[in-house]
Amino acid sequence: MILNAKFLLSASKLDEALEPICTEVAFLGRSNVGKSSLINTLCKNKNLAKSSSTPGKTQLINFFDVECKKDKDKFKIVFIDLPGFGYAKVSKKTKAIWNKNLDEFLKNRTSIKLFIHLIDSRHNNLDIDLNLDNYLNSFLKADQKKISVYTKCDKLNQSQKAKLLNYDPSAILVSNLKKQGIEQLEYKIINESLGINAK
Repeated sequence: MILNAKFLLSASKLDEALEPICTEVAFLGRSNVGKSSLINTLCKNKNLAKSSSTPGKTQLINFFDVECKKDKDKFKIVFIDLPGFGYAKVSKKTKAIWNKNLDEFLKNRTSIKLFIHLIDSRHNNLDIDLNLDNYLNSFLKADQKKISVYTKCDKLNQSQKAKLLNYDPSAILVSNLKKQGIEQLEYKIINESLGINAK
């Protein structure tokens, strides 16, 4: 289980980032998917990751020190909150710089062992998510994994949930509001971080 967490630092590109000290877990998805809220729920600290009221405004890579426990053993992992994809009302030049920095970070940060792709469960087949999925698959290394986590599942009825699980049988459905799926995701993160194949 996750015991607690604290903010470490923010970086705009790879060479400003924290030196890797342990296994890292990266959270990515389009803007307004509920990324910061999910990190706060997992870490049991509603003020940990700051979410912006303006989608796409946050363009820094944020690092969090996360203390975990499995059985009697305590260990640390680092959560990385990545900028949201899409939305931001900035110039093409600025967006190109952001994309270059993010691309360099994701492809060269080999200490990331788990990528968590967050998808709005109500809109699960948007081009932006399909493109992000293909992008991650294009450079994923043998010791790196990717899981799809569908947020805001409290907005779905049982039939819609069944349809989503039929579309993606390995999906993890979560709701920050109702605390649904949080324990399942926490279990998955901890086991994957320890190299245990979590179902």
